Amino acid sequence: MERGSGGNDVELLCKTLQFEHKLFYFDLKENPRGRYLKISEKTSATRSTIIVPVGGIVWFVDLFNYYVNTDECDAFSKELKLDTKVFYFDVGENRRGRFLKVSEASVSRNRSTIIVPAGSSGEEGWTAFRNILHEINEEASRLYIVSNQQHMEPSEHLPGLSDDVGAGFISGHTSQPVSGSDLNVDSLVELHPQDEIGSLRMSKVIRADQKRFFFDLGSNNRGHYLRISEVSGSDRSSIILPLSGLKHFHDTIGHFVEITKDRLGGIPAVNVRTLEPVQR
Repeated sequence: MERGSGGNDVELLCKTLQFEHKLFYFDLKENPRGRYLKISEKTSATRSTIIVPVGGIVWFVDLFNYYVNTDECDAFSKELKLDTKVFYFDVGENRRGRFLKVSEASVSRNRSTIIVPAGSSGEEGWTAFRNILHEINEEASRLYIVSNQQHMEPSEHLPGLSDDVGAGFISGHTSQPVSGSDLNVDSLVELHPQDEIGSLRMSKVIRADQKRFFFDLGSNNRGHYLRISEVSGSDRSSIILPLSGLKHFHDTIGHFVEITKDRLGGIPAVNVRTLEPVQR
């Protein structure tokens, strides 16, 4: 299949990486089921593709960071579960040098594998691959914020407003209760500030287990606000917090951090699992 084709799929961003004898294509796309990253490896004789859900790009960045920064003898195979897919990361070596084999397994398509060379003088191949993933992840986050902004600005009447959930709630596809595993906050990624509107404008995103939370500080003709958006798969919901309530919100979150802090340190990351060195 040619790049850019495929039914209702819309191409949002394209990048390429030429390294040694290989050419990698990175295509961020969108279809009615959501956004995804198609990574294709092309050599003179073969072409192979893996499909990564958009929420999994940041996990790929973390795993490539792990292999870039871990000594050869200490690097273990890893297994990453994303939605209905499982990705396997295995380090190998041949006459060309070290490489990272990334395999995708799912019920909907045959197993597919790409091979990323480490490089002859270190891990420059893995580093370049990771850097492109990082750029795409930041751009995907920015595109999400921009594309949803017009639907999520505070107004006189908020869609999905309900007395049961409180003012400012915009319903997504579902409203799931928060479980204990959601307390595992893995990392914080700061996005590039957008153009200023009024005197305040900035965005941040964090991820916790399978969910991502976007924090957008903005303003409109009614004043400043903080919009907090939860994204889990294709489900999205948001709350709009007036700036006047921000300190009380902060104090309340701090209260729950204090009473649960003895549990937070021991919660493992459930997405990534280290594998024993066996043949699959």
